[in-house]
Parts: sequence; C-alpha cells; structure tokens
Amino acid sequence: MLFSPSRRHWTSAIRVVITLFGLPLTASTPGARPAVLCSSHHLNRTSKHITPICGDYYTSSIGTMSSPADAHVKSRCPQYPGSTIKRFTVPDDKVDWNQQWLQYSPVNYTAPAVLNKPIWADPDIGSFSPKFNAVDGPVDRSSFEGQYKVENGKPLNPRGRTGLTGRGLLGRWGPNHAADPIVTRWKVDASGAKIHHSASEKPILQFVSIKRRDCGEWAIPGGMVDPGEQVSLTLQREFSEEALNSLSLKQSEKEDIHKRIQKFFGSAGFQVYEGYVDDPRNTDNAWMETVAVNFHDEAGDSVSELPLQAGDDAGHVQWVDVDSSFSLYASHCHFLELVARERKAH
Repeated sequence: MLFSPSRRHWTSAIRVVITLFGLPLTASTPGARPAVLCSSHHLNRTSKHITPICGDYYTSSIGTMSSPADAHVKSRCPQYPGSTIKRFTVPDDKVDWNQQWLQYSPVNYTAPAVLNKPIWADPDIGSFSPKFNAVDGPVDRSSFEGQYKVENGKPLNPRGRTGLTGRGLLGRWGPNHAADPIVTRWKVDASGAKIHHSASEKPILQFVSIKRRDCGEWAIPGGMVDPGEQVSLTLQREFSEEALNSLSLKQSEKEDIHKRIQKFFGSAGFQVYEGYVDDPRNTDNAWMETVAVNFHDEAGDSVSELPLQAGDDAGHVQWVDVDSSFSLYASHCHFLELVARERKAH
C-alpha cells in the first residue's frame, strides 16, 4: 500500500525510462524491463567494511545518505499534495528553527480524512497527551533523528520549517514510521548468465518497482509500520500486498506465497537507510521516517519465480533495470545507488 491516507507511506517515486516495449503489464515479462536511471551523486567515500546489526540485517559503510543537517526540499513544495492548500514560502536560510523569523506565518492544515478520526490517526492535541520522543504505548514516537523539540505541546520537524502546521495527510503527530523493501536480482540472459553493462562491465541489477495509482509515478514498494509491528514484518507485508497482490489471492495461494516470502525475507538483508524522509506530505508537526532494506535473490530462484501482480495501491508492477546515468525523483535514487555499490553492480 502506498498513499492511501489510511496508513500508507508516500514512498519516494522514481523516474523510469520505458523501452520500446511500452508501458509495463501488471504481471512482469522477461522481455519488457525498462531501465531505471539513477545519478551517482550524494554518496560519501567508500569502504568495504560491513557490520552485522539486529541479527537479520547488516549495514555497510560503502556510502551514506545525506547529512541529517541538510535542508529538506520536497517538504516545502509550494502546493500541499491532494489539496489546494499553498504552503507559506520558506527560503533556504529560514528553514532552521534556530533562525529567528518573526514574519513566519505557516498555513494550518490537516486533511479531512485525518480529522474524521480513523483508527490509524491521532486525535487533536489537547484532547490527548502523547508522550513524544518515546514509545507511547504501541506507537513509537521516537525519531531516528534523535531528540526533537516540542513547542506548545506539538512536536517540531527536526529538519526545520515547512510552511505548514498541523498533520496534513499524516496520521501521527511527530514521526510517522514506514518501511521500504528493496527486492533485487541479477539481470540474466536466456542461458541464466549475468548480463553486464557495456560501459561499466559490471552486472546489471533489477529491482521490483510499482507504479502508483494515485500519481502514476514509479516507486519502491513500501508502507507504514503499524503500531506495535516489527519492521521486518512490515517489509514482508508491504511487498506481498503491493507486488504480489496477496490480499486478493485464494487461501491456498496465500499460504504458499507467505512461506516463500517469509523464507526470503528471513535471509540477511542489507539495511540501506534509516531516518528522515524528505516527503511532500511533511509538515512542521508531522513527518515521514523510514527503514529501507535490500533483500537480494542471488540465484534467481526465490521471489524471481513468483508472478508479480499489482495490488493494493499499485497500478503496475515489474522488474526494472537499475542504471546509474541520470537523476531519479526523491530518495529512492540514493537507496538504489547504495544497493548497487554494495552488490558491486552497475
């Protein structure tokens, strides 16, 4: 699931180049795999040191995301998504909360879907007293960014001003936690041999990409972490629902896919990133954070054999080539860059 205001993460959409085969079908076919173009900037110096963490996932110091101090950009988009609301314009030099700005007059907006008090959303501040910077019952209100400030009973976005207060389309005051599973495999020829890029001579990676129903853009499958849910389970659930359409399958099919997905996601995953997401839904008081983990089908005999079928909020789904030539939209570009470097791929 992706952008339904219920509990889904607007995962950072990516730009793909569609080949002569045209638009992808809901089920993937080996011949129709467009390349994803990704820039190679915003990465730090490389190292081959790998450190195991959390039992199932490992991190690598081959690269990191941008510094937490970097100013967010998409979080200051002029028009708030899904509405006619215009943000108060925030210039780069006024983003930091430490910069005094008496003229700052942000627009207050919380989407009607959130104000209708669905189960996935917090009540308004004043009608309840959440415990910020802590695990508050089943809801984790701590941030990967560290301690965030609370002013007048409301949390302040750790990356600074956005030009809009309230929660917008987000359900939680403070951090809204999501998880992004990046599922990859090697691109192979008819004989099963890896295909190498003509320029870099490195093997080409493919990843499962979905086309979102709401905006028609391509993205890594992902969604919100439910209260009390382990991130590892969120990764499995979101991939199964969005890329395999597990919600509409027969019970016998669900059980078979569940076993295979559970085994695949139980393998050692590469934790690509955890932290703040520069998301257009962010406000001064509510923001997206995510954990992105790469699971790789090295032999091509695991998820590669499962029929991809778009489900939930996805319009299309298919395996897509990763290419390092051009920029991609939002943070997914950086996620894929780190995965490619970790896998020594093009």
